[in-house]
Amino acid sequence: MTAAKMKTIATVGGPVRVFAGGRTVADVEESAIPAKDIVRESSIIVKSRGHIGFTYYERPFTHKAELWSYTLDDAEVDQKFVYYYLLTRLGELQELARSTSVKLPQLSARDTDNLKVPVPPLEVQREIVRILDNFTELEAELEAEREARRTQFDFYRESLIAQAASAATQVSLGEIVDLNWGDTNITKSAYVNVGERYLAYSAAGPDGSLDHFDYDRPAVVLSAIGALAGKTWRASGRWSCIKNTIRLFPLDDSVVTVDYLYWVTSTPGFWPRKGSAQPFIAKGDADKLQIPLPSLAQQSKLVRVLDMFDVLVNDLSIGLPAELAARRKQYEYCRDKLLTFEELV
Repeated sequence: MTAAKMKTIATVGGPVRVFAGGRTVADVEESAIPAKDIVRESSIIVKSRGHIGFTYYERPFTHKAELWSYTLDDAEVDQKFVYYYLLTRLGELQELARSTSVKLPQLSARDTDNLKVPVPPLEVQREIVRILDNFTELEAELEAEREARRTQFDFYRESLIAQAASAATQVSLGEIVDLNWGDTNITKSAYVNVGERYLAYSAAGPDGSLDHFDYDRPAVVLSAIGALAGKTWRASGRWSCIKNTIRLFPLDDSVVTVDYLYWVTSTPGFWPRKGSAQPFIAKGDADKLQIPLPSLAQQSKLVRVLDMFDVLVNDLSIGLPAELAARRKQYEYCRDKLLTFEELV
């Protein structure tokens, strides 16, 4: 089951969910999966490669070969209690995965098969599950509201940019932007954790630090390959970008601003992606992309409005994002307290 095949067989509302690594899923028709590979019991799914994780799923599903799942049939054990307990062990399991695999963190089935799980009385298990389910439900409601606001924001952003485009000259990106690769000689292996450090951007975004910086001015950084190909970030301060990224500087700040560039180029579908298994952005294609170029005053107005909406939707210090972050911290605190047991000798 490849990523390309998952996209091919995906159907909106399909009754069987296919799980891959991370958050990658596809809903498909039953006919798309061999019947023997479909699990129909509530299960705990183990995501064992890269970012280690657990998912509790109650509908028919299947998963890629590097994942596995557990189904419990024990009158003295609540399966969902075990799931919640496993979530408290994620940190150490992630470290174990890193220690056993140099290139990509990887667990083996034995690592979870042999994991000791406390088993308090069944009524205690069920009460813990009830409490944590309530937290999970509240978090899901807040996340749904936040997602609705993001959808609304995306619509508003595209409408504003379309209005700007209708009254502005269209120019090629290469005419107004210095667009070039990040340092192709540097990979994540050069990241440092001690000493003087400067933010570094990879194809996954701002995810590490280097002991030097290449730039000391604002810019747009583009992920050029992989799952996030086409996603952009605003860089500021002293920073660098490494292999598989493209950085964009305005050729003339009196013609176009970094902030305006960011909002236009972050519009979904702006960057044409090539490839399927490993999507990428071709620099030659990027240079030729057309963007609207309104006056600096119009650019400033558009940026001011979109920045304000962005804060309302995503800023973790205020409003709904702040409430969601607080509920997650509260949930994790209660979960860890409820699921910490003294070992009986």
